[in-house]
Amino acid sequence: MFDVDWMGLLTREVLRERAADLIAEACAWSVGMSDQPHHLRSGGRIVATGLTVGERAAHGLPLSGDEDGRLDLGDARPGSFQDALNSVDADGTVQADRFDADVLHPFVHATCLAAAERARNTRPEAWAELVDDVGEEASDLDDVVRAGGWEGPLRIDAEHLILAALRDVPLIEVEAEGLPLSLVHAAEAVAREAAPPEPRAPGDDLAGSLFLARAAVTATGAPLPMGPDAAERLLEELVAHGLEPDDVLAVLPHLPVQPATADEVVAILRAAGIG
Repeated sequence: MFDVDWMGLLTREVLRERAADLIAEACAWSVGMSDQPHHLRSGGRIVATGLTVGERAAHGLPLSGDEDGRLDLGDARPGSFQDALNSVDADGTVQADRFDADVLHPFVHATCLAAAERARNTRPEAWAELVDDVGEEASDLDDVVRAGGWEGPLRIDAEHLILAALRDVPLIEVEAEGLPLSLVHAAEAVAREAAPPEPRAPGDDLAGSLFLARAAVTATGAPLPMGPDAAERLLEELVAHGLEPDDVLAVLPHLPVQPATADEVVAILRAAGIG
C-alpha cells in the first residue's frame, strides 16, 4: 500500500482554491429548472403534477417526494436547491444523478488533474515516487489520477462545498445567480457549432485541460469568439488556470477564438522562446 496522503491533501487544497468556480458551475447548471414540468414518482410510476417546478416551489410545495431521491438529500426545505436536486425528471432520473454526471464528476476530475500538474511541477521527486508506486507513466496524468483513487473522496468534499453554499437557497435565486455563466456556456456552444471542423477531436487526455481552458476563457470576460485583442489576456488566464505551454497549444483549436487570436497566442509563446 503506497502512501499518497500528501497528494490527497493537495487535491483538497486545489478544490478549495476552485470552490467559487464549482459553486458558479452548480448555479449555471440549475438555470431553466424552474421552467420544466414537475414530476413525482407515485406508486412506482412517474406522473406529472400539472405545475412547473417553479410554480410548485412558489406555492411552498416540496419538489421531491417520499419515493424519490437520495437519503442524504432528504429533509430538504421545499423549493430549495437541495429539494430540486432530490426531485425526478420526466424519465424518472433523480436530478442529483444528472448533476453529478454533468458538473460534479467532470469538475472533480479536472481538479485532480490540476493538482497532479502542480505536484509534478512543484514536488518532482515525490511525484516521481508516487508515479512509480501507482505503476503509470508520469506523462499521462489521466492514468495517474485514475490509479491514485483521489476522485472518489474529493467528490464527497465537493458535494459538501456545494450543499454548504446552496443547500437551503431557493432554486429561483440559484438560477438567477447562474444565469450569466449559463449564457456564456450557451455562447460557447453556438461558437463551437459555427466553427469549422476541428482538426481532431480531443481525447480523454485533453478533457481536463479543456475544462480548465474553458474556465479561463470565461474568466477573461471577452466576447465570443474571442478576437486578437484579447489574446494576451487569454494566455494570462490559461496560465493562471494551471495550463502549461504545451497544453495551451493543444487546446487552442478547441476554444471559441478567432483564427487570428490563436495565431497571436502562438506568436506570444514563440516570442517568449516557447512553442
